[in-house]
Amino acid sequence: MQRHEFSFEIDAAPEEVWRALHPPMPRRPPGEHRVIEYGGVRIEIVNEGDEKGEGLVRRCTFAVPKWLLSGGVGRSWECVTEVRPNEYSRYEAVGKPLWSEASGWHRLEDLGEGRTRVHFGETYHAFNPLLRLLFERRVHRFISKDNDRLVRTAIERGVAAQRAV
Repeated sequence: MQRHEFSFEIDAAPEEVWRALHPPMPRRPPGEHRVIEYGGVRIEIVNEGDEKGEGLVRRCTFAVPKWLLSGGVGRSWECVTEVRPNEYSRYEAVGKPLWSEASGWHRLEDLGEGRTRVHFGETYHAFNPLLRLLFERRVHRFISKDNDRLVRTAIERGVAAQRAV
């Protein structure tokens, strides 16, 4: 199993960071999906989940190494399984082309004086033992190489957009 974790601090209260990560969105009629595209990742919200976002289901596409023979595109189904607003969120996923499971989470730590430490983590585990041995580490490194920058940039932009209103 592969694991990646990082954290950073931002001049924003946990509530502002939470809204950047979980922006309030109007409910859509059944069958009409919200699509988010950012940094080469496409996320289609299939089900919004409850009022906290727990149970949210999304389909994602993202870049994978071309040598996996999937046209350079990976796909995953993800479900948000635990939400504690302004504090913690976790998702579970199944993806391909390496037929794998993943888990991701973020936790917000209030540092006081309007500052927050954001902790982000993910695990990745290929189901097939041979593919796990041969490719799991390389594929995970490829798909997570920009996560630190993308997550931080998305949060910073989200906070800035809230403050501009």
